[in-house]
Amino acid sequence: MKSRRTFCIFYQINLPDVKEDHHQGEERRRGMAQLSTTQLAGICHAYPRLHTYPTVDQNPIESCKMINSSEILDGDVYKYYAEGEWKRSSSGKSVVIVNPTTRKMQYKVQACTQEEVNMVMETAKSAQKSWAKTPLWRRAELLHKAAAILKEHKAPIAECLVKEIAKPAKDSVTEVVRSGDLVSYCAEEGVRILGDGKFLVSDSFPGNERTKYCLTSKIPIGVVLAIPPFNYPVNLAVSKIAPALIAGNSIVLKPPTQGSVAALHMVHCFHLAGFPKGLISCVTGRGSEIGDFLTMHPGVNCISFTGGDTGIAISKKAGMVPLQMELGGKDACIVLEDADLDLVAANVIKGGFSYSGQRCTAVKVILVMESVADALVEKVKARVAKLTVGPPEEDCDITPVVSESSSNYIEELVKDAKQKGATLCQEYRREGNLIWPLLLDNVRPNMRIAWEEPFGPVLPVIRIRSVEEGIHHCNASNFGLQGCVFTKDINKAMLISDAMETGTVQINSAPARGPDHFPFQGIKDSGIGSQGITNSINMMTKVKTTVINLPTPSYTMG
Repeated sequence: MKSRRTFCIFYQINLPDVKEDHHQGEERRRGMAQLSTTQLAGICHAYPRLHTYPTVDQNPIESCKMINSSEILDGDVYKYYAEGEWKRSSSGKSVVIVNPTTRKMQYKVQACTQEEVNMVMETAKSAQKSWAKTPLWRRAELLHKAAAILKEHKAPIAECLVKEIAKPAKDSVTEVVRSGDLVSYCAEEGVRILGDGKFLVSDSFPGNERTKYCLTSKIPIGVVLAIPPFNYPVNLAVSKIAPALIAGNSIVLKPPTQGSVAALHMVHCFHLAGFPKGLISCVTGRGSEIGDFLTMHPGVNCISFTGGDTGIAISKKAGMVPLQMELGGKDACIVLEDADLDLVAANVIKGGFSYSGQRCTAVKVILVMESVADALVEKVKARVAKLTVGPPEEDCDITPVVSESSSNYIEELVKDAKQKGATLCQEYRREGNLIWPLLLDNVRPNMRIAWEEPFGPVLPVIRIRSVEEGIHHCNASNFGLQGCVFTKDINKAMLISDAMETGTVQINSAPARGPDHFPFQGIKDSGIGSQGITNSINMMTKVKTTVINLPTPSYTMG
């Protein structure tokens, strides 16, 4: 009897420690078994850089071994990534990452030095010059490959998100899959945008003959520094990485402390995809030691930052460097008398309490007309009572907030509101970093929570007597990220939308970032520039013009 020979594709197999239930495992094995030798050969022909390994009389799943996390670990400390390699820092120091749920040490990452940052910048600059000469189709091909690997690694990366930032397990998987989709979409959009130049003729401007032909194209900006936040350390990292790479730039990633390990695993996926050495770097460490050094580094040509007040400080120090920043919001929800209150309540729960309110686009204040306020509060209270509270591993609706300092800050806002007369619709309850969802009614403008961003599962309700009062409160905020309005009158909705000083207004839905190809921007203290795939690609390029001068006017004849 002849031995049965099968092949497995190196990057398409899960890490050995990926957890899946029996049915998922059987389904995956059946899917692999259905790939014929011809199909596998076709895939390998399409992606010649992939390595295949023949096995004999073995299940492909069981016979293949992925490079596991040991490659990026030095003992119990995760390495940083530079020059296409995983490295230990010469500092000999590490940064501890605390699990928000257990409040105990979960991971350690390297504490990189300023000298190592200098080295990373030099290699990034050199790698970018070569990458800029790589054909667009090839850049896109590698991004598609990275997206596929990222999705295949969704389970181990999601596990990191659960442990590092207490994101519910299901939402953690969703973030990784969404990130893979973003990378693939960016690859396709980049080919279209960057492959489309412009041709201008001089005689379209008064006083000129047709003696000049102007050719314009988009060229790379150089080295892009990407700094994502803790709440979406994978998705908001790739939203910066993918546009930078397709545009021909190199990328230096400084992940947040909480979320560093998930980000390192994500970078590992790009490493496995085969991007050139030095093109992608990921440095970890204390912001106090390398934060300013990174943002003020002369080798940086563009900064894309998502976070809080730190962004304002960066903008003052960055100098003549293009900035793309999203710095949070106090997203207002204006509710009119004719609104569908069941729809409002559902969106308030989704918008205000998903991921325990730790979203820049979370509903941060409800501005409801007095005549329907009682009814709306009762509907929201009923839904709040149904929210599950507990650890992220159990997919609870409300999980611990990211840190003790965040918990303390939220508690201060609640105490301030209570002392000044706000009505607590639920008992305030906290255990460690876990804060139970709380609706605060009868909030007034003299309370801190009317203006400050809690970034937690606490939602204030301000009763208003007119639409103008609601708009005034919204616009009096230093923030201007998003807002929403609920009404059945589209004319009123458009007028209110035009009057709200925010980057985006959602009509009859909670604020949201996405889909990821939609423009996403804030005004005032909420940010600079616009995100979204298309806008990010354009922001990470420069316009290059070449003018052909003719000795005599030339007009094309039919």
